[in-house]
Amino acid sequence: MVFTPFYLPIVGLIALFSFSYLSIFPWMYKLQVLVMVYLFTILMPTVMIHLYRRYQGWNLIELGLRERRMVPYVISIICYFSCVYVMERLHFPHFMAAIVIAGLAVQIVCALINVWWKISTHTAAIGGMAGALFAFAEYLGFNPVWWLCLIFIVAGMVGTSRMILRQHSLGQVVGGFWVGFVCAAAAILFL
Repeated sequence: MVFTPFYLPIVGLIALFSFSYLSIFPWMYKLQVLVMVYLFTILMPTVMIHLYRRYQGWNLIELGLRERRMVPYVISIICYFSCVYVMERLHFPHFMAAIVIAGLAVQIVCALINVWWKISTHTAAIGGMAGALFAFAEYLGFNPVWWLCLIFIVAGMVGTSRMILRQHSLGQVVGGFWVGFVCAAAAILFL
């Protein structure tokens, strides 16, 4: 459950609050940020996609077909964009908004690729975590090797589960990971 695409901005923010200079912020402030990000990146897209799926009469497997994934992508992109907009309006520190921007960039690229080819958003999300870790290691000057090893193990488990469930091929899983890695690293390093 923790490694679904929607949960990774929260996981990234918790890591940022735990292992960076942002750990000095008061707990109440961190909790408010986490609740806001939860509302925009998990609760709202999940509920709206669930309602859309029920309205269409589809089960989860039917929603996973490439042709039916565009509306959930659009819902998710709008929710993430709204979160970034609110974070910018409230003048949140750049590192916090960068995690959500990275997730937004990954989703936009995955949605564009989905027009032609079904790509794994699950591995794109965990690839985005790896890319974000790489970018933050560059910014903050720490050695990310052990954390990257952990993320690669989790990515292998997520990718394997997606193939066992017959939701994706090996190419879609690997392609998703690298799309996520590149998009997140670029979004954090260059924005």
